[in-house]
Amino acid sequence: MIANGAEDEEKWLAAGIAGLQQNAFYMHRALDSNNLRDALKYSAQMLSELRTSKLSPHKYYELYMRAFDELRKLEMFFKEETRRGCSVIDLYELVQHAGNILPRLYLLCTVGSVYIKSKEAPAKDVLKDLVEMCRGIQHPVRGLFLRSYLSQVSRDKLPDIGSEYEGDADTVVDAVEFVLQNFTEMNKLWVRMQYQGPAREKEKREKERSELRDLVGKNLHVLGQIEGVDLDMYKDSVLPRVLEQVVNCKDELAQFYLMDCIIQVFPDEYHLQTLDVLLGACPQLQPSVDIKTVLSQLMERLANYAASSSEVLPEFLQVEAFSKLSNAIGKVIEAQPDMPIMGVVTLYSSLLKFTLHVHPDRLDYADQVLGACVKKLSGKGKIEDNKATKQIVALLSAPLEKYNDIVTALKLSNYPRVMEFLDNATNKVMATVIIQSIMKNRTQISTIDKVEALFELIKGLIKDLDGTFDDEIDEDDFKEEQNSVARLIQMLYNDDLEEMFKIISTVRKHILTGGSKRLIFTVPPLVFSSLKLVRQLQGQEENPFGDEESTTPKKIFQLLNQTIEALSNVPAPELALRLYLQCAEAANDCELEPVAYEFFTQAYILYEEEISDSKAQVTAIHLIIGTLQRMQVFGVENRDTLTHKATGYSAKLLKKPDQCRAVYACSHLFWVCDQENLKDGERVLICLKRALRIANAAQQMSSATRGSTGSVTLFVEILNKYLYFFEKGNAQITSSSIQSLIELITTEMQSDSTTPDPATNAFFASTLRYIQFQKQKGGAVGEKYEPIKA
Repeated sequence: MIANGAEDEEKWLAAGIAGLQQNAFYMHRALDSNNLRDALKYSAQMLSELRTSKLSPHKYYELYMRAFDELRKLEMFFKEETRRGCSVIDLYELVQHAGNILPRLYLLCTVGSVYIKSKEAPAKDVLKDLVEMCRGIQHPVRGLFLRSYLSQVSRDKLPDIGSEYEGDADTVVDAVEFVLQNFTEMNKLWVRMQYQGPAREKEKREKERSELRDLVGKNLHVLGQIEGVDLDMYKDSVLPRVLEQVVNCKDELAQFYLMDCIIQVFPDEYHLQTLDVLLGACPQLQPSVDIKTVLSQLMERLANYAASSSEVLPEFLQVEAFSKLSNAIGKVIEAQPDMPIMGVVTLYSSLLKFTLHVHPDRLDYADQVLGACVKKLSGKGKIEDNKATKQIVALLSAPLEKYNDIVTALKLSNYPRVMEFLDNATNKVMATVIIQSIMKNRTQISTIDKVEALFELIKGLIKDLDGTFDDEIDEDDFKEEQNSVARLIQMLYNDDLEEMFKIISTVRKHILTGGSKRLIFTVPPLVFSSLKLVRQLQGQEENPFGDEESTTPKKIFQLLNQTIEALSNVPAPELALRLYLQCAEAANDCELEPVAYEFFTQAYILYEEEISDSKAQVTAIHLIIGTLQRMQVFGVENRDTLTHKATGYSAKLLKKPDQCRAVYACSHLFWVCDQENLKDGERVLICLKRALRIANAAQQMSSATRGSTGSVTLFVEILNKYLYFFEKGNAQITSSSIQSLIELITTEMQSDSTTPDPATNAFFASTLRYIQFQKQKGGAVGEKYEPIKA
């Protein structure tokens, strides 16, 4: 009967300890006076406390440890007695007269230890006698602790090779037989514990059994430490006997723990040479046993063994370790039809890691593992179990971690098939892992086939897998994902320009299916990769490919025009406008006037029809002016048309200050320093005077609305433009016009109605200092600036 109340149990334990201590006291007194008969009498009474059935295993262990300590003292006394002439054989018989069987057997084991040490009888005979006698206790808890005591006192007295107790030729066999017999009996008692007590307390009993597992496992540790157990003995005798016990006990807890013990206790070399025997037991275990953990640990140990030395690798090939493990996993999964998906994937993940460590050069093995996994998962659809998907990610990440090269993973035909089982969210996670691997290792993806395969793998980031964009997706996560795709596009490269064009076309095909939200991230890197190719082609003296079908800048620009056009559906007119202007500049460098003009036309259409925000218009017009100024390819007519449009847009901006700045920026369109044919001083002056009029209108408007004139910053800015063109030699800009402008600004700043502005004052003062500095230079420059009174 197992006690129900914790309080009662504490009382029974306290009573047991008190009884044990009282008898131990009398036993010590008898020992001190060398009174053997009384020592045996009180020691037997002390050990009778271990006959209790009222304590849980945890509490019983406390009582047992106290008795164990006393027995060590008793054993020392028995040794002294034999030295004083007492016959150990007589002592061995004498203790068997104890009234109760449990104290009798504890005393017998104690004297047995002294008996073996005396060498008056072969160790094997004494051990055989003890292990047989212990069968007299069949109560699970009492029997377990008794046999644990036997194991403890005998472990250093086994007739092993090199041991002082070594006997005849079969000495090791006897040692192994003793340990195996004790292990078998202990395991039976341990398994029987689950049937002790009412069914409602089954969970509690399993917990108690789990706490006692080490008592049984210690026997396997002892077996693993017997020097004489060589590979042949392990293969022929030890492993089959242990596995027979494991399989036949049909107990989930025992089977899992003992399989784990076998793997941890015996050498890796033994496991490798007995793989088929060990693996053959796995499908015979109970379906509820966590076999995935057992096999995973086995494969991990073997993988570490392979990594320890290259000399052991031939052994793995010799025993066909991979095919044996692969077959065993298949059989285990068949034998456990209810095994969760996570278990299936974990097994294949462990097998793949084993394969990559042991046979890194055999990609066919790795692909075989992935193929087997696909086969087992087929028909299951998208896997949404969180633990299972984590294992699939681990499975797919293993080749990336091993090879540090996605190109190698792309050779695995079953790799994308495994990814098909991931739900959309996890598919994206895996795609991100793949891209991070490429970034980290700077992997070069340089053929169309590889690009196709790669984009098939990361399609979760390229497009919405279910055809619709999930509105609930986190905006920051989405941006991060798409930025990683953008970085990836920049990394695709091939020195062969024809091949590079094919790669760009392939990428374009994929990203244009990505939906409007993705295009603003993916189109720009594609455009710049294409422009990089244009620059390389531009450096060629003639078409390197010779035929009409080959890649030319014109052909690439045509593709770019269509690509940027896709942004109009987003809509992202400001981005599209920037890209059109970038392409126009590249076309200018390739001296393709019609192409450059077409890109400018597209930019102007976007400006007129799509860009309505005033701030965006200001940014756009300055981009247009800046790009147009650098264009050298245009003839007079085309340039005039584009310039006229730009100046027209500038004058129509919503706010006067923006108008003013855009108009004076247009002055640069009529004066390009390194081109003599693009220097029209008169039109520069017209622009600057127009800017002055607008600045003046802005001042008056400010006065009308706020009751005071606004800042004179615009006038100072225009003054700086005057100085720029004055220095560049524009004859239309004279020192007198600059002088007039300085006086105008001075008057405005001294006016009572002008709002003081420290920044403008500093700007104007700085400009005047510059004029003074130029004057002081002397020579032609100083002479030129001399008339200006600052």
